[in-house]
Amino acid sequence: MRIRILAGATTATVLAGGIIAAVLSNTTPAAAATTTFRPSADTYVQQDTASTNYGTSTQVTVDNSPVRRLFLRFSVSGVSGTVSSAKLRLRTISGNDGSNNGGAFRAMSNTTWSETGTTWNNQPAVDGASVGSIGSVTADGWYELDVTSVVKGNGTFSFGASSSSTDGAYYDSRESGTDAPQLVVTTGTTTPPPSGDPVLVGAGDIATSGSGDSATAALVNGISGTVFTTGDNVYTNGTANEFNSYYQPTWGAFKSRTRPAPGNHDYNTSGATGYYNYFGSQAGPSGQGYYSYNLGNWHIVSLNSNISMSATSAQVTWLKNDLAANTRPCTLAYWHHPLYTSGANHAPSTSTRPLYQALYDANADVVVWGHNHQYERFAPMNANGGLDNARGLRSFVAGMGGADHYGFGTIQPNSQARNSDTFGVLTFTLHATSYDWQFVPQSGRTYNDSGTGTCH
Repeated sequence: MRIRILAGATTATVLAGGIIAAVLSNTTPAAAATTTFRPSADTYVQQDTASTNYGTSTQVTVDNSPVRRLFLRFSVSGVSGTVSSAKLRLRTISGNDGSNNGGAFRAMSNTTWSETGTTWNNQPAVDGASVGSIGSVTADGWYELDVTSVVKGNGTFSFGASSSSTDGAYYDSRESGTDAPQLVVTTGTTTPPPSGDPVLVGAGDIATSGSGDSATAALVNGISGTVFTTGDNVYTNGTANEFNSYYQPTWGAFKSRTRPAPGNHDYNTSGATGYYNYFGSQAGPSGQGYYSYNLGNWHIVSLNSNISMSATSAQVTWLKNDLAANTRPCTLAYWHHPLYTSGANHAPSTSTRPLYQALYDANADVVVWGHNHQYERFAPMNANGGLDNARGLRSFVAGMGGADHYGFGTIQPNSQARNSDTFGVLTFTLHATSYDWQFVPQSGRTYNDSGTGTCH
């Protein structure tokens, strides 16, 4: 369970299973951009220690016995354009049993209070508009409030919170490092393409305790369509807690329109049960993890490179039968381990060749992978790595979803585009007999790669 405040709401909504917003529709990427700000100041005050300052504490807390109130201040700068979304995110501390009340939050007119001087005796007034309430919280998890009504551009913003419960809620403060509170500001909107053709958008190697996943989630937030993942959805071990703590507060916003593939980190939990339980039927049959679906004139196949892929395996047999029964003229497939990659950390996964060969034999068009934390595009190739502009599949390594970047080693033949320092997402606009691809970079970065291909 995670809590997310929907735009315009004044109280938190508990979303069972993490299903949030985003009806699948046919639109294309626009210039949505996101910036994540850490607090410039935070503290809490406590009634029974009225003259004590807690500005250097590694936590901020709300409680009603003893009474505690928390204060946060953010300095927003460098934001251009109309703010379409502003989310206040806090992480509950580990080693705590949670709370039945995460606090009621309000904006504050005082934006100059002192982090190291504020006490119960001189605390600023929590006098602004309500921005929502957080309900029950568990330890070691992210929680989010929509503060778009307050944060409309550059400036300094303060928020205060209190609780009516004697069961206190404890959050990491800015002194805690990567788990510090965040203000995630997104600008830009989405506009539908003239064609109205379906869009696929996604990446792999996504959710961690860092901020890369928030940056890419903000991009997906501005791109309507079907979301794909190329594995390693959450780090480090694919546990249920990691899905709830890292994936759900970021890419979990698009869970209802996501068609994932599993990675080796998802399988660090036995049987990838965290992955299958989190995504449910959207991940295909539990323990199997391969399935297909159609978008317009395209047949889309999600495969599982963590189980047997031998030429006589159940998965390859299923794939051949699935492709033989397909009546769509265009085909795109994705899985985790790349057959072709120039990444320094992971060598090409030759065990995936039977998957690629089956797709090549069926005249498929595009394949997308993850595993190496970078972006790379290859020219159309056959299953032996030879350039084949007539029947070859154009392949992409799209492992730039949020996990720390990897470098490149020896550049492999037919590698045409590469980047190893920019988080982003990859989009495909799926026309009737062709496709457009685009690398959409995180806010503040300029790397781009785009082009057009024709279906076989």
